[in-house]
Amino acid sequence: MTEENAFEWPIRIYYEDTDVGGIVYHANYLKFFERARTELFRSAGVSLSDQFAEKISFVVRHMDIDFLKGAQLDDELVVRTWPNSVRKASIEFCQVLVNNNGQTLCKALVQVACVHPDTLKPIKIPENIMSEIF
Repeated sequence: MTEENAFEWPIRIYYEDTDVGGIVYHANYLKFFERARTELFRSAGVSLSDQFAEKISFVVRHMDIDFLKGAQLDDELVVRTWPNSVRKASIEFCQVLVNNNGQTLCKALVQVACVHPDTLKPIKIPENIMSEIF
């Protein structure tokens, strides 16, 4: 998967997502990106709850985020997500939130680590997940 064929997840901005000025509260962008990554896994046939039952979990290890333009109440947006790089126990995702005009409102690089849920120690990403995501 590359930027050209990125996974896309639609987002509509609700009143609960905004601050008193009608602009999306900054922490909600993290929620939008998290949901899109989860849906990317789901669309690839990877159930995160099944993985958790098998003692495989994913946690955000690092994030660089750039807020470019505020999203507003009732906006219809799309989160575009694709894997940028992979290591033995982590995946770095690129994510962008775009409006209907194709303008990027927010972008992030998100490093997600694969860990054992009991010890939180890094573990190798299972091959079945690698083959479905890449």
